[in-house]
Amino acid sequence: MPTIQWGTHTRTVLDVGCGVASFGGYLLDRNVITMSLAPKDEHEAQIQFALERGIPAFLGVIGTQKLPFPDNAFDVVHCARCRVHWYANGGKPLLELNRVLRPGGFFVWSATPVYRKEQRDQDDWNAMVTLTKSMCWRTVVKSEDINGIGVVIYQKPTSNSCYLERKTNEPHLCSKKDGSRFPWYAPLDSCILPSAVSSSDETSNSPLLWPERLIRYASVPDDSATIEKFDADTKYWKQVISEVCYNDFPVNWSSVRNVMDMNAGYGGFAAALVDKPLWVMNVVPIGQSDTLPVIFSRGLIGVYHDWCESFNTYPRTYDVLHMSDLLGSLTKRCDILEVAAEIDRILRPGRWLVLKDTMDMIKKMRPVLRSLHYETVIVKRQFLVGKKTFWRPRR
Repeated sequence: MPTIQWGTHTRTVLDVGCGVASFGGYLLDRNVITMSLAPKDEHEAQIQFALERGIPAFLGVIGTQKLPFPDNAFDVVHCARCRVHWYANGGKPLLELNRVLRPGGFFVWSATPVYRKEQRDQDDWNAMVTLTKSMCWRTVVKSEDINGIGVVIYQKPTSNSCYLERKTNEPHLCSKKDGSRFPWYAPLDSCILPSAVSSSDETSNSPLLWPERLIRYASVPDDSATIEKFDADTKYWKQVISEVCYNDFPVNWSSVRNVMDMNAGYGGFAAALVDKPLWVMNVVPIGQSDTLPVIFSRGLIGVYHDWCESFNTYPRTYDVLHMSDLLGSLTKRCDILEVAAEIDRILRPGRWLVLKDTMDMIKKMRPVLRSLHYETVIVKRQFLVGKKTFWRPRR
């Protein structure tokens, strides 16, 4: 699909109902990073399998609440027989997809309503046609392969002009009266997220090409203070990674694939590792500055999360967990033992926790990790590196 331009215009993808994440795995060679999303399944455990393959994946479902992603996050959303009834409940599932899809982004849909002629499939297709037209989505292509399997690709509008020209204002454009925009334990919207720019300035909604977008702050021109913070964060982590992490940490980076930054900030830690054969799940904690839109604009991926709760992943799925300057605020709301237990649940045996914090917080966390039989070392009086061992309790 030359229209989508994988690896240049298109960098971030959401794969809904991902199976074992083969779609996301295929796109890795095209400089595309895919967030593979599927619900917990005790029979198949798709997300666990995807993470074992080293492919970015996250437990989630489009049901009644918003996904923990910011508005306008993904360049492409993909669904291949993902079993989501997009038009159900007044079209709320598709409106949620529209929320996380950037203006001008694409929805790639392959399901039986696209290509089968049975009455039920045709009814579903007609409902989808009606809904997408009301949302001003443009059908880019609808086709079938030699086996008769069909796909349709929609494109989200780049401005509000089509919304304002509709004869019927349904679904209506979201406003303040529709409630909080922050996607954390928030119900699905029944409205359309309006574009942030006017119809005369549509190009400002388009992301920079990859990899240029990785080092550029996408913001309004007069936001100089934030741009300075962004540049300083990028420079700092590039220096720390090259001078400290690779040289002073007892971490075998050649064996690292799945990495999580538990307090990602502007994504500087992930950006500094982008040339390595690994990927980073950037987590922006609830209560911290909302920098996740910046992370996605850089062509990186991540989620919102409250670290006083369990993270939506299976046990033993990450090789490195990185936490920077978070424990102080976090332990005001929950016990450090609970945080350590969740870290231990997520981390694979033989892998590493990298904690950057004050010496006071390091002194509090170190004995907790030792009680879990971690091997620990303090580096430059600001980093605590803990290696999870293969210890098991004796019976």
